Amino acid sequence: MVFAFAQGCSSSVQEQISYCALQASVTLSGIPSEGMMPHSVDSGSDQWQYVVPGRWTSGFWPGELWYLYEGTGDVCWKEEALKATAQMLPVAYETPHSHDVGFMMTPSLGNAYRLTGNDSYLEAMESAADSLSTLYNPNVGTFLSWPGMVQKMDWPHNTIIDNMLNLELLFQVAACCDRPDLYDIAFRHAETTMDHQFREDGSTCHVVVYDPVTGEELAKHTHQGWKDGSMWARGQAWAVYGFTMAYRFTRDERFLQTAVRAAETYLNRLPADGIPFWDFDAGEQLEDQPKDASAAAIVASALLELQGYLPASESKKYRSEAEKTLRILSAAPYRAGGQCSAFLLHSTGHMPNGNEVDASLSYADYYYLEALIRLKRLQKGNAVI
Repeated sequence: MVFAFAQGCSSSVQEQISYCALQASVTLSGIPSEGMMPHSVDSGSDQWQYVVPGRWTSGFWPGELWYLYEGTGDVCWKEEALKATAQMLPVAYETPHSHDVGFMMTPSLGNAYRLTGNDSYLEAMESAADSLSTLYNPNVGTFLSWPGMVQKMDWPHNTIIDNMLNLELLFQVAACCDRPDLYDIAFRHAETTMDHQFREDGSTCHVVVYDPVTGEELAKHTHQGWKDGSMWARGQAWAVYGFTMAYRFTRDERFLQTAVRAAETYLNRLPADGIPFWDFDAGEQLEDQPKDASAAAIVASALLELQGYLPASESKKYRSEAEKTLRILSAAPYRAGGQCSAFLLHSTGHMPNGNEVDASLSYADYYYLEALIRLKRLQKGNAVI
């Protein structure tokens, strides 16, 4: 059976998953040693840069392998996923250096537990959640995102919009291990972020700095966006995804409406080709700025979940937008096949630092594949999550 993106579209979801499997097999054959996780491919290169377990993107490669197993049914991907995930297990028992614990654990251990039911993964996830909880400040109601920035940037308690994604680890462990304490702090973080991280127009700021004793908001900044008042594309994507996920676990209508508001702001400001520039406000010559396919992939995956929580008219709109984005990402100029073994081209990691500009990124690939898997579930009449 062919699962087409839309009526009249020749490319199918299963064909794109097969494309990802082919690309990943090439990547797999080139990994130099055990424990090296593909991270990025520079523009014009065909060589992956690697990170070790413990770096914030290290969980995405194991997550891709689990999704390839789910999407193809080929046991060889399960075997590779098991090996890669085993490399992530020790990280679950380490002291956290930043908020990124969830980014590392949910794609790797979370998918491993979901697809195998092996309790050793859940045990490790609970340990990681407990470690992450040490960064929570009850006076503020959020997690400290970057301990290193407390002195470096004089940001005494800083919280970034990205941190919303780490709540999935806490919510999942809370549900599976009867840990209401983890649920409560994840809920409070989402609530505080909702109240402080958004501007009147529905855009998000990257960083909010708080007084760690009084909880008072001190300032709003950016670190990876163009300027403090601009809308960094991937930050907006994290908001759409994060508040959709928060609604999944809490059924708090405020989180659902926050996700919708963030999505509408993102969609209303998209350029004609449907893929955002790295920042929606990056200078007068915006058309000359690099794109960020990673933001598009994150939003596509989020919209496929979000549509399931909305009335039919809104649901149809968001599913259509997600499918449109996937069609664009699955074709030139965003398809990486023939240039490198990543799935996608034209993502931007950290433009202000000049890092990973117009590159291929592991997390762009992960969320692209996740979106394909979610769409495949939908087209088969199954739940998205």
